[in-house]
Amino acid sequence: MSGGTPIALRALAAAALTLPLLGAAPTPAPPPTAHLQEAFAAASAEYDVPRSVLMGVSYLQSRWDAHGGAPSVTGGYGPMHLTDARAALAAAEHHGEGTEDPRGDDARPPLRPESRAPRTDELPDRLTTLPRAARLTGLSPGQLRADPAANVAGGAALLAEAQRRLGEPSSEDPADWYAAVALFSGADDRASAAAYANDVYEVIRAGEQRVTDAGQRVALAARPGLAPDTSALARAGLRTASAAGTECPRTVSCEWIPAPYEEFGDGDYGNHDLGNRPASQPIRYIVVHDTEGAWEGVLDMVQDPTYVSWQYSLRSTDGHIAQHVKAKDVAWHAGNWYVNAGSIGLEHEGFLAEPDAWYTEAMYRSSARLVKYLAGKYGIPLDRQHILGHDTVPGPTSATVPGMHTDPGPYWDWRHYFELLGRPLEATAGRHSGVVTIRPDYAANRPVFTGCESAGEPCATHGSSAVRLYSDHDESSPLIRDVGLGRAPTTGVNDLSSRVSTGQQYAVADRWGDWTAIWYLGQKAWFRNPGKNPAAVPAKAEVVTPRKGLDSVPVYGRAYPEKEAYPEGVPAQAVSPLPYTMLKGQKYVTGGKVPGEYYYAVTFDEASHRVVRGKDLYYEIQFGHRVGFVRAADVTVKSS
Repeated sequence: MSGGTPIALRALAAAALTLPLLGAAPTPAPPPTAHLQEAFAAASAEYDVPRSVLMGVSYLQSRWDAHGGAPSVTGGYGPMHLTDARAALAAAEHHGEGTEDPRGDDARPPLRPESRAPRTDELPDRLTTLPRAARLTGLSPGQLRADPAANVAGGAALLAEAQRRLGEPSSEDPADWYAAVALFSGADDRASAAAYANDVYEVIRAGEQRVTDAGQRVALAARPGLAPDTSALARAGLRTASAAGTECPRTVSCEWIPAPYEEFGDGDYGNHDLGNRPASQPIRYIVVHDTEGAWEGVLDMVQDPTYVSWQYSLRSTDGHIAQHVKAKDVAWHAGNWYVNAGSIGLEHEGFLAEPDAWYTEAMYRSSARLVKYLAGKYGIPLDRQHILGHDTVPGPTSATVPGMHTDPGPYWDWRHYFELLGRPLEATAGRHSGVVTIRPDYAANRPVFTGCESAGEPCATHGSSAVRLYSDHDESSPLIRDVGLGRAPTTGVNDLSSRVSTGQQYAVADRWGDWTAIWYLGQKAWFRNPGKNPAAVPAKAEVVTPRKGLDSVPVYGRAYPEKEAYPEGVPAQAVSPLPYTMLKGQKYVTGGKVPGEYYYAVTFDEASHRVVRGKDLYYEIQFGHRVGFVRAADVTVKSS
């Protein structure tokens, strides 16, 4: 199109936005008048794209946030998530966040395969939409990256181009733009494109309003009766991807890309173990990871029999899902064999230590639908003691604690995620309750982190799900120490010693003005919790405390059976406590009772596999940042 410069000038004038370039501090919030709303109106008029369609697409991409010009995990910029992945991903670094053995099974030698850098060669079209938008609008790539109004204009140009490619006329009726919206996703298969378009039209029908990260109020009026014309998508030339073999809800796009179960070398095999869950043992947990790599490279790794595995991968640009391991089988993903044997692992395309590398709304929604489906199917409670971050999986033994992984990290938006799961994190008790649920305002909560780019250097200021813990009710007091890590606590982005995460629940140990203390790793830990901007809300929960007569109780990283439970031919696994104790008078929220259980699976031939279940019972507890286990015989359960 030849009208690029005029629309750029008009959109920029209408929006009057001058957001900072990548890496700069965000400008002060503008007044409530929504300049971004005006940018949507200007771009809609210039490119003849219905404003509701433009806003619906933008909401699904970014929830209308601009992120200060910083790229997403796949190199997408601005409210429309225009992608320039060659520039963004080539500069991305992999930041090591642990040396764990993904299997975490003492019955086998440690497995520590090397991860691989993100691939930037032969990028698919979905990762290069920003250069295309630059050609269509006449705007520079820099403008499209840094200026939200220009970015909106670029998105409108791409939608108009998609409508022309389909041979469809411009139309004021949003129902006529379904196929163009589907193409905007960048998906190369019809199911993924349709799932994306369905989400956009769900947003349009329901309507949305929110204040963006730049402080602007944006609103999309609801169109409850809108029924899009889906027929044009058949003419889009997209491949047909089969969902055969997958275990996904119908509301997401999903394909089967299997992880190999193969022998290699001297009787070794990979990259998972066959099982018979839930008949043989229940699936208790879902573990949320990030990939620390880009989509194509991640798929290469999970298809390598010498690498490790997980059940599902989720793509950032459109929320597409690939399943690799059946739910009945045990993937090697969490660094703790007890958790692996009872969990399903989800890898989300992203990077822990890049605060501005944001996750798309499309991926959050797709992930939430998958988790809700799996939780319903396997009876998994939708809470933070069963929907685990990899960073909350405990080290199985004392020696493994320092090397455990810390993803998805402090920038995963757990509060929004649980809203999408239909379990919003709300107060469930009075203000003086004995338990709190951690729940800061993600956007306003901006704790200092270091080490994202280089050791000791501050990370970019960013919203976070994490809340910092201190040894007293004063931010100048020392940070809480984790004895299991064996080092002084820091503000490092991978240092979990002195922080809690949104959705986690803890027993209250004390209060002082705007400060609340919780029981954490056997000690009082304080965090700022002012009434006008609380970091936690009151809650009801069951807690455990050492039973009468015990001064302390050992804490374990796995709930293994007693020695007498193991049959002949299955070596007994050590029931070894972690370097932590629960002391008399302390209380910890429990996620429920679990049996002592061990899945013996050390050979390719599954004939020797056994589930060992003992008489000993355990309670899972929220002990520190990570969960832990205590023997049921050692504790008393109370409501608080």
